[in-house]
Amino acid sequence: MRGVYPLGFLGPHGPDSFYERIYAAVRQIPRGKVATYGQIAKIVDRCTPRMVGYAMAALRGRTDVPWQRVINAKREISTRSGGDGAVRQRRLLEKEGIRFDRQGRVDFKRYRWKNRGKTEDAFRP
Repeated sequence: MRGVYPLGFLGPHGPDSFYERIYAAVRQIPRGKVATYGQIAKIVDRCTPRMVGYAMAALRGRTDVPWQRVINAKREISTRSGGDGAVRQRRLLEKEGIRFDRQGRVDFKRYRWKNRGKTEDAFRP
């Protein structure tokens, strides 16, 4: 699983291992809920929201990682350069029952994933 990596980042077990830890955290987000890049970064050891974004961007084709459930801290879908990724993400979230307000924001009180019981230790190598 090769993809886009932060410049100079390899980590102790290589970038694929690091991304797999991010993907493991994202797989925990249940259908009909969302998490922020920062929220995922907090539960993955030595991770930043930007690294979570790089990991999501590295996914290609069909995947079991529910990438659409990761949004930004402004409660919005992050725009992408080129392609229809943001439109596709919104459609996938709406299929899961998530609603957006007129500004394209998600109600965190209603849809934010509360990662109770999910600790950093679960996503460390």
